[in-house]
Amino acid sequence: MSEQTVDPSSPRGGKAKGGAVKSAEPATFEKPPLPEDVSAEIAATEAPVAAATPEAAPAQPAAPPPGPAAGGFDLAALTAEQRGQLEKLSANLARAAVAAQGVLAEMALRNAERPPALTPDPFHVGPALTEVMGRLAAQPDKLMRAQADLFTRYMDLWQATARRLHDGTAAPVAAPPKGDKRFADPEWTDNPAFDAIKQSYLITSDWLNSLVGQVEGVDPMEKRRAEFFMKMLTDAFSPSNFLTSNPAALRELMASGGESLVRGIENFAADLERGGGQLAIAQTDYEMFRIGENVATAPGKVVFRNEIIELIQYSPTTEQAHEIPLVIFPPWINKFYILDLRPENSMIRWLADQGFTVFVASWVNPDASLSTKTFEDYMREGIYAGTAAAMEQCGVPHVNTVGYCIGGTLLGASLAHMAAKGVQPIASATFFAAQHDFSEAGDLLLFTNEEWLKTLEQKMDEGGGVLSGQAMADTFNMLRANDLIWSFFVNNYLLGREPKPFDLLFWNSDQTRMPKTLHMFYLRKFYGENALSKGELTLDGVKLSLGDVKIPIYMQSSKEDHIAPARSVYKSAKLFGGPVTFTMAGSGHIAGVINAPAAKKYQHWTSDELPARLEDWQAQAKEAPGSWWPHWAAWLKAKSGGMVPARDPAKGPLKPLGDAPGEYVKVKS
Repeated sequence: MSEQTVDPSSPRGGKAKGGAVKSAEPATFEKPPLPEDVSAEIAATEAPVAAATPEAAPAQPAAPPPGPAAGGFDLAALTAEQRGQLEKLSANLARAAVAAQGVLAEMALRNAERPPALTPDPFHVGPALTEVMGRLAAQPDKLMRAQADLFTRYMDLWQATARRLHDGTAAPVAAPPKGDKRFADPEWTDNPAFDAIKQSYLITSDWLNSLVGQVEGVDPMEKRRAEFFMKMLTDAFSPSNFLTSNPAALRELMASGGESLVRGIENFAADLERGGGQLAIAQTDYEMFRIGENVATAPGKVVFRNEIIELIQYSPTTEQAHEIPLVIFPPWINKFYILDLRPENSMIRWLADQGFTVFVASWVNPDASLSTKTFEDYMREGIYAGTAAAMEQCGVPHVNTVGYCIGGTLLGASLAHMAAKGVQPIASATFFAAQHDFSEAGDLLLFTNEEWLKTLEQKMDEGGGVLSGQAMADTFNMLRANDLIWSFFVNNYLLGREPKPFDLLFWNSDQTRMPKTLHMFYLRKFYGENALSKGELTLDGVKLSLGDVKIPIYMQSSKEDHIAPARSVYKSAKLFGGPVTFTMAGSGHIAGVINAPAAKKYQHWTSDELPARLEDWQAQAKEAPGSWWPHWAAWLKAKSGGMVPARDPAKGPLKPLGDAPGEYVKVKS
């Protein structure tokens, strides 16, 4: 494996502490002109008029004492401190303007050297919008009513604003939804001007999104694609995303004398450099985290390695352990250490404390040499090889397994393959936020139509047969743009602040590359054709049926999961032929899964029944506070055999290849 030169763990792509951009080598992105580089450009801004020489300007008669001009303000009335602040603001605005000009020019030159875009419509939303707008044009009465409603709401806003300015009693016409952090600053409510801007935006964006959502006679998937794009568009045009209409950014600008804007331009330049000329918005302080030092620190040994996985066996924390070990297969899109971010929320450490022998598969971060690896390869060299190694290490005929997200999809398919082959090394399987029926797979379905997939194939061909980790990160970030794009745009560039150190966002940015053959098979067969749930998927020459899987299954879902929606996970649970325990956790795709009991956060729901619909299950499920982990551990212990002396990973038949967290996890994209 060869590492690429761009390392997302580097400090802001070369940005040193203190806000300055490090000097770039000739082959890298050049830094924008900084204040010391543009002294000539700003000299005129800083120099007082009296500094002009007689040759430059003839002597003038003495002027009368300065006073306020008509419609202006009295400069002479300003204190020395106020004049200094004004001069500082003016100088920093000039610095920011010159720096921004340099950054944008460099970005234009960089992109001019790139090959032309694969498509002028990268989201492939054009046909969907054309269909939606065509249906609207064919329903002029509905369009007229919508326009009249918009005008009425504007009139209500204007009247309410006028009343508020008059006596301060008007109730808001539009309010942001609960949890919308874009308008958390008090000025959005307390200041009548910003309040009017906010409400005007909310009215307009709600009208546009509703207009698209109410269109009839349109293909459901095309309508959903148009709705998604319209939501992206209206989110992008939020007044909170612009300097001149963001009260917090304006306040920071004035308080810092314009330095916040200079810092914002520096941050923008650093993110462009880190992205190789394309904007890669920093979400955290990457230099604060080191894999194996302050994240992924649970002790253990790498006991097996092939081209696809390193298998890590973790050190026990109890004298006795359950006989049947647990092998976890996380998603290969991200690194495994979401299960071991910090000691206090580490699932790996918690499971060891419960008396389980824990193995985790650390997937390779593939380069071009692995571009032809297939789904079958990941099944054979991942699931089959990993479970076989764990059985050999522990001297047992069976293991229990966990599959998280896409790792769970692979595990489910592998279980069906084992059942068809008549082999069963796996005693039970647990699935975290994993889908096997993709008919209701969430917004990721929008990125799997054939036009999108053809563009994706071209992009992977240009990238040597792999899809870059940044491309994967961008796709997932778009699903929660306000949280994962625009909030950092405002913080980094408008407020000129450094992103805070946050281990979860460090992990989120640590995406792996995707081999073309594997990734296209997964997208087409699962998202596109939903072949596994229909019994139409063939792996290794064997047609698969999840109904043939008779082992006990524990299926975890999360109530607010936007990647693997609870409804989709529930439909997947109904496909297995053996006993299935279904649990729903509070929160979403990550926090719903990684929720240590000590945190005492959220809640979960359980039920012994598995009726036809999720709504029926919810109606009878029992709610309990806190983490779902203890409920699962009790289920798992009953399927893990008796107690044996705890196993030291350094003393098994498989000789250690290195310490946890291994080498594969350290390869950056």
